[in-house]
Amino acid sequence: MKKTWLLGFGFFSISLGWALYNGFVPFFLNDYLTSTALIGFLMTIDNYFALFLQPYIGNRSDRTNTRFGRRMPYLLFGIPIAALFFALIPFHFNLITLVMFMICMNLSMALFRSPTIALMPDITPETNRTKANGIINFMGGCGAILALSVGSVLFSIEEFLPFLAVSFLFLVSLWVIFINIKENRDTIPHANTSAPKISYKNELTSQTVFLLAAIFFWFIAIQGMEALFTLYGVNELGLSKSSSAFSLAFFSLSFVVFAIPSGLLGAKYGKKNMIVTGILGLVFIFLLLNWVESVFFLRSILFVGGIFWAFININAYPFIVSTGSELSYGTRTGLYYLVSSLAAIISPPILGLLVDFFGFGLLFFAAAGSMLLALICMLKVNKTESYSPSVYKLNG
Repeated sequence: MKKTWLLGFGFFSISLGWALYNGFVPFFLNDYLTSTALIGFLMTIDNYFALFLQPYIGNRSDRTNTRFGRRMPYLLFGIPIAALFFALIPFHFNLITLVMFMICMNLSMALFRSPTIALMPDITPETNRTKANGIINFMGGCGAILALSVGSVLFSIEEFLPFLAVSFLFLVSLWVIFINIKENRDTIPHANTSAPKISYKNELTSQTVFLLAAIFFWFIAIQGMEALFTLYGVNELGLSKSSSAFSLAFFSLSFVVFAIPSGLLGAKYGKKNMIVTGILGLVFIFLLLNWVESVFFLRSILFVGGIFWAFININAYPFIVSTGSELSYGTRTGLYYLVSSLAAIISPPILGLLVDFFGFGLLFFAAAGSMLLALICMLKVNKTESYSPSVYKLNG
């Protein structure tokens, strides 16, 4: 658990950086662009890189063998570059340099994201991975909250201050991880073996495909709901913009609070059981949101919804890596981010199109329907909670 908290510090700084990036970079873009759609497109560059780079980098890290380990070289190379371009963003002097710094920052982040996350199952036994993922997500959530609180204060003083602070934290987190986690010493025995080239064809068993489909559908629901909720609150419920945004914060807050308990419950009752419970709970929550009559009721429901989302999200990544060989953690990490990023790209416009045709009243029915599709896919996953190395089963 000590190693997990140390690794979690890396996720804390990364989440801090992403929250700051998503919160304040649109202000820079707005100085040059009048199109909100174009600003939105530029802010999703990371998802497009994730579609192509992260599966490749994750797969390649499985086959990397250096004196620093399999994952660490990507951190040593990517994090300093990301810190550099993150710090340069507020010092842009026109739109071209701003976009260039954004692209370079996103590219460098894509170089180490999958290997960093794959470190968790590398150093954590199967029985403790949900607990570890809960700790990591808890620290990541704290980083995001800190970015929007302390980061806002620093931004109001000087716009470059929060970016320099986060860049410094990037380098500190790299130093902490590098000093305290030695792959050749800390990885569990099977992960020390130099892996052969991993075939995606072999990795995409029917179990994995159903699980990836479930991940895709629940991210369609969550990403679309979060992207359009503030507009729903204003247009459908008559809330102010600030009140609508503050209401959604209850969903994120309960996710952070219940991140670690969700991991503990997953370890005790099984990852699949907790995921299915979370899906069923969110279907009920989304349907219930259509009959909201007060702000207190709205925020209470969203708070409970965040708990169910923690049940799903905290147990999902440990479950996807457990469905394959221990030699393919990086590859499966890349696949996980591929489908979640694809959902992040297509969900807001698809749900937005449905809202354009049928009104905001359809939003939560669509989210509930996507969750039901995720449930159907999860019920097709018959994998047990343990897996033997290099053995693949075709079920369903």
